Amino acid sequence: MMHPRIEHWEHLLAAAIDAARAKPFVWGVHDCPTFAFETRMILTGGEDIAALWRGRYTTALGGERVMRRLGWSSLEEMGYALLGEPRPSVLLAQRGDIVLANTGLGFGVCSGAQAVGMAPEGLVTVPLTSCRLSWPI
Repeated sequence: MMHPRIEHWEHLLAAAIDAARAKPFVWGVHDCPTFAFETRMILTGGEDIAALWRGRYTTALGGERVMRRLGWSSLEEMGYALLGEPRPSVLLAQRGDIVLANTGLGFGVCSGAQAVGMAPEGLVTVPLTSCRLSWPI
């Protein structure tokens, strides 16, 4: 399910991270899966997968309910369903790849040795080693 990255994707990744830093966390609009999958769309010109859930919930519990309605019992299951098989090791993640953190971050985007993602406190950065899965975009 890998999509080729579009030209100048590095600049688009930096711009997506800067834009996310300036926007507040909002469940179902600008949260962990929405940020990660929208960034994937920006870097590849691919489909807007986040449209499946964008605007359909306003709380963490509502997000879990929408995820279950879409057929996924966990964020990990969601990642497999939407992105296929993850890389053999999270440490093989490339910049722009989607990651799933072990922390409360949930989905994020690899930015090198770190991952960035949306959390209730805003854009957060965690070490890539605190992530358990990564998927190539």
